[in-house]
Amino acid sequence: MGWSFKLHGGTAAGLSAFLLILAALTWLPGTLPLVDSAWLTVAVVLLLFPIFAAALLRVLLTRADRHSVWLAFRCLPGAVQGALGSLVVSGVVVLLVSMAGTGNLQSAEIRDGRYFVLDTTPYERGRIEVSQSQYVTVLESDQRSMLAIPSFLFAAAAYLALAAGELRRADAGPGT
Repeated sequence: MGWSFKLHGGTAAGLSAFLLILAALTWLPGTLPLVDSAWLTVAVVLLLFPIFAAALLRVLLTRADRHSVWLAFRCLPGAVQGALGSLVVSGVVVLLVSMAGTGNLQSAEIRDGRYFVLDTTPYERGRIEVSQSQYVTVLESDQRSMLAIPSFLFAAAAYLALAAGELRRADAGPGT
């Protein structure tokens, strides 16, 4: 496998792990100022789309079907498979736990010193006023979701890039 595939997959996996760590830090008491900053969201978006699109393009250029991509992934070392698998599973768990924790409440905001969230309960949809503790709970849940989804996508990009590299190596023949 070429170094560019390793660099691409390693970068995507590293960013996935970084976002999962930030998501886990939101469970600590208090709000995390780093997660609430706008520059982090911009950085994630600016990195996610090119990295994911490039990984997808690399797989498409191999002209392999899903089964072949899976088999190529299975040819990677066990530690790499385990690391990527744990990133995906951790991202899904964080996302499911954060979605289950707040029920139908999301999009926390402060207006005029009062705390509001969006209630998405069927037939009750709308902004409602909540206590500060409920506001913090919804805010942290939103932050976890905002970090877990791109983390999952970065892990998928790492999977695609490394599998494409393995396919490319296999297509090149023996000795490469």
